[in-house]
Amino acid sequence: MNKRYQFGLLVLLCTFLFPSSLVAETSGTLKESHYAINHLEPANWWVGMNYHQVELMVHGDNISATQPHINYSGVQILSVVKTDNPNYLFVQIDIAANAKPGRFPIEFQLNGETKSRFDYTLFAREKNSAQRKGFSTKDAIYLITPDRFANGDTNNDAVAGLTEQPDRTFKGGRHGGDIAGMTKHLDYIAKMGFTQIWPNPLTENNQPQYSYHGYAATNLYLIDARYGTNEDFKHFVRKAQQKSIGVIQDVVLNHIGSQHWWMNDLPAKDWLNFPAEFVATTHRRTTVQDPYADPQDKELFVSGWFVKSMPDLNQRNPQLANYLIQNSLWWIEYAGLSGIREDTYGYADEQFLSRWAKAIMDEYPHFNIVGEEWSNNPAVVAHWQRGKENKSGHVSYLPSMMDFPIHETLRQVLLEEESWDKGFVRLYEMLANDFVYPDPFNLVLFPENHDTSRIYSHLNEDLDLFKMAMVYAATMRGIPQFYYGSEVLMTSPRERDDGAVRADMPGGWKGDTKNAFTGKGLSAKERDAQHFIKTLLNWRKNSAVIHRGKLRHYAPENGVYVYVRYLDDKAVMILLNKNKQEVTHHLLAYREFLEGKKKAVDVLSKRTIDITKPLQLAASSSLIIELQ
Repeated sequence: MNKRYQFGLLVLLCTFLFPSSLVAETSGTLKESHYAINHLEPANWWVGMNYHQVELMVHGDNISATQPHINYSGVQILSVVKTDNPNYLFVQIDIAANAKPGRFPIEFQLNGETKSRFDYTLFAREKNSAQRKGFSTKDAIYLITPDRFANGDTNNDAVAGLTEQPDRTFKGGRHGGDIAGMTKHLDYIAKMGFTQIWPNPLTENNQPQYSYHGYAATNLYLIDARYGTNEDFKHFVRKAQQKSIGVIQDVVLNHIGSQHWWMNDLPAKDWLNFPAEFVATTHRRTTVQDPYADPQDKELFVSGWFVKSMPDLNQRNPQLANYLIQNSLWWIEYAGLSGIREDTYGYADEQFLSRWAKAIMDEYPHFNIVGEEWSNNPAVVAHWQRGKENKSGHVSYLPSMMDFPIHETLRQVLLEEESWDKGFVRLYEMLANDFVYPDPFNLVLFPENHDTSRIYSHLNEDLDLFKMAMVYAATMRGIPQFYYGSEVLMTSPRERDDGAVRADMPGGWKGDTKNAFTGKGLSAKERDAQHFIKTLLNWRKNSAVIHRGKLRHYAPENGVYVYVRYLDDKAVMILLNKNKQEVTHHLLAYREFLEGKKKAVDVLSKRTIDITKPLQLAASSSLIIELQ
């Protein structure tokens, strides 16, 4: 029997057997029904945090009529904020540097009488928590849609109190993948050469349908029980770290799910944008910087809702802003994260985004956060990266962005016929736009993700072009991100079809005839692709030239694009040949890097190559050579 279901039965039994005026909370707190505390978030914090003034959201029946009291050394109440909803209090506490880890009651009193109480906990931080290293150019990120990766615990496929039931026959339904499934296959992920895992959101999505993707949260402090528990997630991160793999959490600041518990009792009238009626976002992201844009167009972009099932949050409300900042800090500290990927970044309020990223980077100066700004215009993406001097005056503290301009260009040019203005030259010229970025080497580069068609399908199942895309992602400047299952050539329709692109990983379910984890049932092409990516990424894992090297690229000529990564006296040359026939490629243009060298090693085949004479490049080939 599922643990959460057992707990629900126990609560019902206790409610029947004992007076309703006193009910025990899961924390051991006692509460009186009229002033019952339904939620207090965050329910704990840590001593020694840079962010030591924490605003607690307290939700309970008429709780604003009470006055909170704390009697614990090193902790004091700084302020109490009431909203237009009497069921909320926002209590800001200060945790002094001399405060000790421990547990203490927060009492909510009325006329000197305690009406409700919550036992609050301060934990000790893990050693060197503030100095944790975020993901970097040393890493290769493995993006996973957890519901579709592996079902490690069939007991949590359906959970009492969570609406949507499992239906593996429906591509838009829940299929049962979970944290246990990801944990079970950490060895596979590590051996493939991946060093970071980015799961799509794991927080509770108690939506009636399409809840599997995770982007419509109904509780921001709780892992969805169909994936496991908060402790399961923490355990997963620890096990991953033991295998030298970091975990990046997918965070959504822009919106929540329509079934979030707030929606039954909003904390304030201005908690949402357009709370009275649904108004859709225009998606006009250029309005943020456009000097000619009408203010209303910008407001509709930022404040409009994605869809009716995703209410848009108003981060200009100071209590909501504090809540979201603290929630991100809480998960980093609680779970031991090495990064955050922030969804729909530019859709939130600009000033809030600065506060949010700054708070995280002040707490964890070596951390990394990557934002999603889905635009093929580098000027739009660069606006949000830390260090960018924006004419608008916006100051960003976000270290990284998803490189959508290169992503979209790469996918297009690999299918184009080569000419003076088509094909590789467009990728060459898009990369030249790197001058607009403060730190282009910290961008996340990717051939595909959970919102695009599978790259293998997009390239008409051309294995050579697929390998070319993988080589480019792995060797170009930036941080490469790959999507689960690509290593075994998972397919999808060429047009966007979310349920299909997020299909089940072969071997993730009992009875699967094909198994990516063991190799059972894989075709020769699938085994070839898996071996190729494994070899590529394990080489990359140990290549300082790729991690820290500079970049030089050369104007494409006759369907061949060449670039060099170099560091000190080391150099790696990458040659991409899109021609459908073998070509002879002369090396005179690269004499700066070839001077004094006679040999090179093909890093994928390990064969030695004579570089004193022209290279013979195989048709539709990708060659990576280390100059000796």
